[in-house]
Amino acid sequence: MGDPGEAWFQNARLKLRHFQLFLVIDEHRNLHRAAHSLGISQPAASKLLSDLESHLGIRLFERKPRGLVPNLFGEVMIRQAHSALSTLNHTGEELAALRDGYRGTVAVGTVMAPAVTLLTSAIERVHRDRPELKISVDVDVSKTLVHRLLEGELDFAITRVPAGSNIEHFVFEEIGEEELCFVCRSAHPLANGQSPTLGAMAAYPWALQPPGALMRQRVDSLFLHHQIAPPRQVVDTADLLVSLALVSKSDTLTVITQETADLLCTPQRFCRLAFNESLSVQPYGLVSLRHRQLSPGAAVLMSELRSLVAENQY
Repeated sequence: MGDPGEAWFQNARLKLRHFQLFLVIDEHRNLHRAAHSLGISQPAASKLLSDLESHLGIRLFERKPRGLVPNLFGEVMIRQAHSALSTLNHTGEELAALRDGYRGTVAVGTVMAPAVTLLTSAIERVHRDRPELKISVDVDVSKTLVHRLLEGELDFAITRVPAGSNIEHFVFEEIGEEELCFVCRSAHPLANGQSPTLGAMAAYPWALQPPGALMRQRVDSLFLHHQIAPPRQVVDTADLLVSLALVSKSDTLTVITQETADLLCTPQRFCRLAFNESLSVQPYGLVSLRHRQLSPGAAVLMSELRSLVAENQY
């Protein structure tokens, strides 16, 4: 590949078509199906890939009986292809927004608590001065948000950096912890004003975030710490509305953030159980990519978020 400081991608004759090919190969792991997805013949796709590997001087995919499998070099190219094409898509969206009278676009991801309070306050402030700024918000678990940030689908996120992530990729500005609470329907047998035991709660069905999600890990560790068998009947869902719907219609229990409960859990329908231990998860914060400059719109929203955190006005 030559000197890393050189324009190696020019020497390798790297084209947008190569990035598109990487993505469809990653999806199908079969050159014939990848070629069909791009609307080209298999020989043309094979030549496109082999020419690039020849110019790079490295093999990107291993030809296995089950199809094409990316090696370490191929995984790098696939990851960067996702990022490059997402960046180009964002560029097109910004240009279209400007053409249509908007002043740019922002794609932000967030975990639940700041979506309810902090982010909504920041958006309201930003839109006072920049009503044309187009903002999209996705609420999800940290692992998914960080993956989408790396893929270039999000400008930044309000989340955590999951364990095992390469922290060199990120800038993390801590905001605070998420305080959690147990919620049931107002007519639940445990909604009697008393502090229920963990064993008593375990006897009921639950709706929880999927295994591996931070909030789920915190609940699992609570049962483990008290040496109590976890609930046997659990619906795994990352959708808050599904969880609350199950809670409102049955004896299902769930765990949500205090901010979410303040907003959505009216006393007429829901009850926060008076559990005798405080429950929280590790701090979340503003997460951006270290080597990617924010768009003007994203920078404005990020600045407003920082101001709200400093003022504690959310």
